[in-house]
Amino acid sequence: MATVVAIITSMVVANATQSITTPNAAFISYSLAAGAYSAPITPATNRSVLVMGCSAGPGLGILGVGQVSLLHIANYGMIWVGLESTASAAITQGLSGTAGDHIVWIDFNHKVDIQVAGVDTIRVHNGNNVTVAGNVTLVW
Repeated sequence: MATVVAIITSMVVANATQSITTPNAAFISYSLAAGAYSAPITPATNRSVLVMGCSAGPGLGILGVGQVSLLHIANYGMIWVGLESTASAAITQGLSGTAGDHIVWIDFNHKVDIQVAGVDTIRVHNGNNVTVAGNVTLVW
């Protein structure tokens, strides 16, 4: 009986192995004049990517943070779901490869957003009438 238990235990342990890898990350800082766009950002392809963005000011109405889980499908576009920044935080979701389509607000007043830049890229847009600084982090 002890032999049977040892064999079954060995089989369970052998099947329960797990591989842990260090995640990849990209950190992009931006400082955008009124109405400006960041350079295009290319998320990893065919895998889930956590996209977190923040607007660091210059004022309280411009501060904020938002995030989405995003899937970049090469030559097709982006699929995402996440949470918009305050003041009226809400779920954001969509599927698009069209430049200018909104992905997530990353400031309090909903004037700074991450949006689709093309079928394979995203970008930050500053819709304020002042220069705004912040960053975007991608983890995959």
